[in-house]
Amino acid sequence: DYPERDRLNLRGLVPPRVKSLEEQAVRVMAQINDFPDDLEGSVEANKFLQELHSRNETLYHRVLCDNVEVLAPLVYTPTVGHVCEHFGKQFRRARGMYFSVRDRGLFSSMVWNWPHDDVHIIVVTDGSRILGLGDLGAHGMGIPIGKLALYCAAGGIAPHRVMPVTIDVGTNNESLLADEDYLGIPQKRVEGQEYFDLVDEFMAAVFERWPDVVVQFEDFESSKAMPLLEKYRHRYRCFNDDIQGTGATVLAGALACLRQTGKTPEQLKDQTIVMVGAGSAGIGVSATIKDAMVAAGLSEEEALGRFYVIEKDGLLAKDGMADADFASLAPEQQAFATNFAHAAATRGDSLLDVIAYAKPTMLIGASTVAGLFDEAVVKTFHANVKPDRPIIMPLSNPTSKCEVSYADAIEWTDGEVVFASGSPFDPVERNGKTYTPSQCNNMFVFPGVGLGASIAECRVVTDAMLRAASVACAEAVTDEEMARGQVFPSVERIRDVSLDVAVAVAECGLEEGVVTRAEILKGADVRDFIETKSYFPAYVPVVTDPLHFDQ
Repeated sequence: DYPERDRLNLRGLVPPRVKSLEEQAVRVMAQINDFPDDLEGSVEANKFLQELHSRNETLYHRVLCDNVEVLAPLVYTPTVGHVCEHFGKQFRRARGMYFSVRDRGLFSSMVWNWPHDDVHIIVVTDGSRILGLGDLGAHGMGIPIGKLALYCAAGGIAPHRVMPVTIDVGTNNESLLADEDYLGIPQKRVEGQEYFDLVDEFMAAVFERWPDVVVQFEDFESSKAMPLLEKYRHRYRCFNDDIQGTGATVLAGALACLRQTGKTPEQLKDQTIVMVGAGSAGIGVSATIKDAMVAAGLSEEEALGRFYVIEKDGLLAKDGMADADFASLAPEQQAFATNFAHAAATRGDSLLDVIAYAKPTMLIGASTVAGLFDEAVVKTFHANVKPDRPIIMPLSNPTSKCEVSYADAIEWTDGEVVFASGSPFDPVERNGKTYTPSQCNNMFVFPGVGLGASIAECRVVTDAMLRAASVACAEAVTDEEMARGQVFPSVERIRDVSLDVAVAVAECGLEEGVVTRAEILKGADVRDFIETKSYFPAYVPVVTDPLHFDQ
């Protein structure tokens, strides 16, 4: 307004008309809507939003909050994959922190270069497995930046309380090593104990400066992701989004899929699941659902027997596998390769073979192999589950890596499929009926998990807290959304869903005895307390003289 312009000596230096934040947000969206509705247009819209983020952070986050359903695909998947691939060429300004092998021994002093003292959420990657694109090294920084934009918009975490991080240990991507525009350390990745020592140093440094921070691990390759999670999950307030976040999100989707087919959450223990993908995401999802089956009454052995995990060489099974090959598997992979409800299961069995003899009720993809669920696979799966409806969850992203499109799944199952995918798809018109897909997107879970664990100051993030997040997300799907065929809430309601998840996480943490926030321990209403601590973008007075308002 004009008094503020006078106080800041801005009269005459900006156009005379005063526009509210809401009016500015409408104008920004009008500009975004002018971009073509294709990949090139999405990339240009992402650049436009990055520039807006740099010059007016409040407006950027308000636009994102008000239009999260439209803008989430532009700031995160699928557009963020292209952003990471061209990160060096499109680089304009630094955002976040980089901890590299050349900074070894200096991490504890480097953290003090960050200008904010109250960091609540850190999203960190080492760039080794970016989406389905592989090793992008330091150019994986686009992932933490995009994730934290969603934390602010969907989770209500203030932007000055988040920090994107890349741990740069090098890259094995030959094209990046030869690229003059590559912004990371141009050397092969450090491995072994040297790698783990660097991550140790990082964790110690950030928790020394910000003892109440939540660290979210993102897009670490499988051989590092699980060992790091097991090493830190009981020592620090942290979780791995690819393993635990994806697992919790898929569990939420599975529970809602059962609801969509007329079954109860307790009937999860009766399902037989084919998981295609044995990486950190596939095994993490399988472990999460398996634990939920155990919580529903199955023994560990019974629950493991309901899973058939398939990777590039076929079924992962000890029977038919050389002892040395079995020994080379991670312990988590070995667990799913040892026990099967169907005695015929043998190493190397094809996807079609497994579907034929195991007769699964859920088909989940985390393979990053486009078109893997072809017509033969889908139709065989569908025939075997009748009269029940087939549940298909192709989780791979970006869209170019998805195992099956929504349109094909609808066509090959005569519209009976219950579908949730990792990447977005448009509604499908078939025989006069509109089918609405659901995106099994981690943003339904991770912002609420981070928000709840942060505000409640939980010492750790437990498995029970993540299961509580899944149940809260599944229960957030309204009857109207169910009637449209959805198994996840509409993205436009994401802040309400995140609040529900955060409350469930904090209340479960309270039951588990890991909450340390004094107000909650003294009996404060958890929902009201979290809601009052949530951020919503609004302009605040600019103060150059701290004594101005005392005069």
